Amino acid sequence: MDKKLASTIGAAARAARMRLELTQADVAERIDVATEVYGRLERGGMLPSVQTLLKLCHELNVSSDEPLGLTPHGPSPRSAPAEAPSAPSERPEIRRLLRSLRQLDSSHIKLLGLVAKALLRR
Repeated sequence: MDKKLASTIGAAARAARMRLELTQADVAERIDVATEVYGRLERGGMLPSVQTLLKLCHELNVSSDEPLGLTPHGPSPRSAPAEAPSAPSERPEIRRLLRSLRQLDSSHIKLLGLVAKALLRR
């Protein structure tokens, strides 16, 4: 593994993620990798596959030149606003809760809905 390239890709991914105010878990979910794997990628501990690098560039709205160290870090001029991923509208806590909810069955979701209504009545 080329440690310098892995470090360059990781630093660019982290900078782009922070610009978009996303958590590592948010990006991991969007590019379909485990949160632990994405964390290792950001720390320069691994090189992503070509497919993962493409997904990463798309979700973080960067040109592939940026994580490869061919251009300075910054938003990609190539993306039109219509193509850019929308900025997160929810707080990180809400996004974490939504990730957890997606794993529950419908009866548990219904129960949580009732709990939420009871909390709002307080």
